[in-house]
Amino acid sequence: MDAYDEGSDARHGPDARPGPDAPGWPAPPEERGAVPEERGAPPESARPVEPSGPFGAHPLGEPRTGVAALSLRYRIAVALALAVVAVGVCVHLGMTFLHVAPANTVTKAHGKAVDDWIYPEFEQNWKLFAPNPLQQNISIQVRAGIRGPDGSPSITGWYDLSAEDGRAIDKNLLPSHTQQNELRRAWDFYVATHDGENRPVGLRGSLSESYLRRIMVLRLDRDDAVRAATGGAGVIERVQVRSRTSNVPPPRWSREKVSTTPSYRELPWWNVPQDEAAGGVR
Repeated sequence: MDAYDEGSDARHGPDARPGPDAPGWPAPPEERGAVPEERGAPPESARPVEPSGPFGAHPLGEPRTGVAALSLRYRIAVALALAVVAVGVCVHLGMTFLHVAPANTVTKAHGKAVDDWIYPEFEQNWKLFAPNPLQQNISIQVRAGIRGPDGSPSITGWYDLSAEDGRAIDKNLLPSHTQQNELRRAWDFYVATHDGENRPVGLRGSLSESYLRRIMVLRLDRDDAVRAATGGAGVIERVQVRSRTSNVPPPRWSREKVSTTPSYRELPWWNVPQDEAAGGVR
């Protein structure tokens, strides 16, 4: 009988191996449900765990930052504060727009509320739609009535305060805001609150008078006007302000003809309160 014949009495040599169907032979890996690992790959238990969730979200327990790190109570407080700030900004922008916009039905009905919002303390003048460049030179001048130490009255000459500011600004790389705008804005404030007869219009008229008067007293004190007039001590009893206005001459190439003769506007004498004359406005 051939050794390779099949049968129960077949002879098995040393190299004969049982087939995969033989009893005791392990089933193939694909039948066992396992996928063979590549040589050298780490076992499945040692592989890093990928973060779960959509788009690789951070695992639970990651520390939060920013507003999200606050408690619910504080997050509500932050939201309310931001809402208040946003409402305040919107109201301010709306009031500013109504103030600089041309007259309309809203400003006619609520003009006082808009003015109260825009003018809480100080006067403002914003030319947004039609700025008008200055075409005139305006100089503010002042003189004072002084009572000398012996009781004799005297009147000083005119002090050109605008010229003094101009000399301080000239060739000054960093002129102060006071030198540039204080006197000019004070005069604009007065003119805007008075008619052609120097009568105040509204409640802001008296405020502009006192504001301009105090500036005059301070400037006269700075120029030592009392000593210059009396040669010694004395006190300022009253002041008078005037403006000198002259048109800016046109350029040489222009055919425009304008008068360069200055015009003056003299204000009435203002009595200076004793506390202001003694330096109470400092």
